[in-house]
Amino acid sequence: MGRVTERRRVVRIRNGTAGVRPDTLVAEEPLEIRLNGRPLAITMRTPGDDFALAVGFLVSEGVLGAAAELRAVTYCEGAAQDGSNAYNVVNVQLAPGVPVPDITLERNVYTTSSCGLCGKASLDAVRTASRFPGVAADPVRVPAEVLTGLPDRLRAAQKVFDRTGGLHAAGLFTAEGELLDLREDVGRHNAVDKIVGRALQAGRLPLTGAVLLVSGRASFELAQKAVMAGIPVLAAVSAPSSLAVDLALESGMTLVGFLRGPDMNIYAGEERITL
Repeated sequence: MGRVTERRRVVRIRNGTAGVRPDTLVAEEPLEIRLNGRPLAITMRTPGDDFALAVGFLVSEGVLGAAAELRAVTYCEGAAQDGSNAYNVVNVQLAPGVPVPDITLERNVYTTSSCGLCGKASLDAVRTASRFPGVAADPVRVPAEVLTGLPDRLRAAQKVFDRTGGLHAAGLFTAEGELLDLREDVGRHNAVDKIVGRALQAGRLPLTGAVLLVSGRASFELAQKAVMAGIPVLAAVSAPSSLAVDLALESGMTLVGFLRGPDMNIYAGEERITL
């Protein structure tokens, strides 16, 4: 099984003095996702929670929406240089009767750890109808003082980041600020997929009344993943993109950016944030 971190030699310069020492880095390896045995996508990820990552990816693609639609998730043979299984190929088997999408159209099967949407042929291809259209009607209210405390809680729970400084994180919270789940990965979209996949496997979709906090910016893709999982509030410590704001306004989701200290910008759904 791939490791979350790896050690590398580094020349470290401090106060004009150079020294050689080992450094802990976050691991990055490819993961091929197969659907009913057929190749679907390849993403660069941090090993760990691979089954949840694959399942969450299929939720965001509109393929899965409930645990009953999932038959099995297994590792396939993926040989490493020494001939052993590298555990970098995952097959998701749908339950009988679940429609299998045409995976040959409108998709370049390679995505990167920084931008999962690089594999999409067009913007139209990612405007997938959500299984949970009730995001706009979600009555959840989040006190502003609760929201401003979430980045510190997210950071305090990032165990691998403390050792590497090279991971993004996604955290799922209640409206009262309770941390429900946290995943780390070299890609923000992978961290969100892992959270959504774990929720589907536990039979907890849609994630009504939840708050999703992501490190870094809020892209269109992350907003789409939140909508597809039925999450009513998405917050980011950095800026959102224009398309993320458009999607939030269209779907009725609350979108918060620049969540730093006591400050924030609310780009959509401000009625859910109470002062």
